[in-house]
Amino acid sequence: MYSKKVLANGIRLITVPRPDSLSVNILVLVEAGSKYETKNQSGISHFLEHMCFKGTKKRPTALSISGELDALGAQYNAFTSQEYTGYYVTCLPDKVEQALDIISDMYLNSTFDAKEIEKEKGVIVEEINMIEDIPMRKIQDLFTKLLYGDQPAGWDVAGRVETVKKISQPDFLAYRRSHYVANKTIILVAGCLPAKTIAAQIRKCFADLSRQPGRNKLPVKEKQSRPNLLVYHKPSDQTHLVLGFRTFGIKREETYTVEVLTMILGGNMSSRLFQKIRDEMGAAYYIRAHHNSLTDHGYLDIASGVKNNKAVPALEAILRECRRLAEEEVPQTELAKAKDSLIGTTYLSLETPTDLSVYYGLQELLKREMMTPEEFAKKIKAVTAKDIKQLAKRVFTDRGLNLTILGPHKNKKKFSQVLHLYPHTN
Repeated sequence: MYSKKVLANGIRLITVPRPDSLSVNILVLVEAGSKYETKNQSGISHFLEHMCFKGTKKRPTALSISGELDALGAQYNAFTSQEYTGYYVTCLPDKVEQALDIISDMYLNSTFDAKEIEKEKGVIVEEINMIEDIPMRKIQDLFTKLLYGDQPAGWDVAGRVETVKKISQPDFLAYRRSHYVANKTIILVAGCLPAKTIAAQIRKCFADLSRQPGRNKLPVKEKQSRPNLLVYHKPSDQTHLVLGFRTFGIKREETYTVEVLTMILGGNMSSRLFQKIRDEMGAAYYIRAHHNSLTDHGYLDIASGVKNNKAVPALEAILRECRRLAEEEVPQTELAKAKDSLIGTTYLSLETPTDLSVYYGLQELLKREMMTPEEFAKKIKAVTAKDIKQLAKRVFTDRGLNLTILGPHKNKKKFSQVLHLYPHTN
């Protein structure tokens, strides 16, 4: 069972004891991501995450940090998304005090050396170039751009080459000062460590964290009245597509219904889309549905890589399956299987201290409340076939329909002609 307390300086501390574990995970989450950026600083959240590994006053080089962490036998890394950045270290229980000293030093005291910034710009630019060459990644960036356009929710987390190249040391210092503050920071500790011991250590290591209020992000603006289509021409042996619908933020109760719906549609190898697109049509190697829900917006997307000459038939088949969910109630046996699959995969994804930290940390960051896996399972079990049908009718509409195509296609017409859930009404 987890425990949460708010420290005197405003940091939220969540501990998840697991006495049978051989390790301890320390995860520091901050409410700072690409949705907190302005257009001229796009990519700074992700860039700053990189720079926190490049040196502090106490540990002046990247090797000072990595060498000390490696000497602990630790696993460590960081990640950035639209709404948060995270830094973590997983180590043995007797190394926790040293690991906390290192991760807090990185979080509080990174120097952002000008020479290191210039070198790391090349790394970031190559990461952006790498994404350009990975269709399964690139298509997702194109999809969010189609959905949200020229606002933070539509910008790439890695930023743009032209903005990354302009970021300087004063920019990093100002951004950290505005966002890396106590009331925007959540520290998770999971594994075999008593909560009382870790709380005292964290209070000591993070005592100097600013108590100034952090800046909030701007709300997402959503406006759509008809299907949206983006075709990105790129020579390739496969057509990658993402088709999706606008949904809602993570706090909505319907989230549990849409999770079950997503599992039925394309959540595993026995899902409707996997059976139709891969097993029956032989049109794709990968096909999956996913629901992405953040603080103030969300979307359900279906992604696939299909044979170039089967792109249109595959799209038509996907739309038919979406329409079927809005027109027919899911049979009870299929509904029960989807629920069991969702609950089972959730439990199996929480087997390590790192998994537990992420599970509870993102709930606190995105929802400001947490539920145990058992409470989550109870919510999923309560979803009915009627709930799914009603939700599908609301979500699967032409006015919320979006499609991104990446492949050797220049003619948008063949896709726009079939981009309707109910062609007979148009």
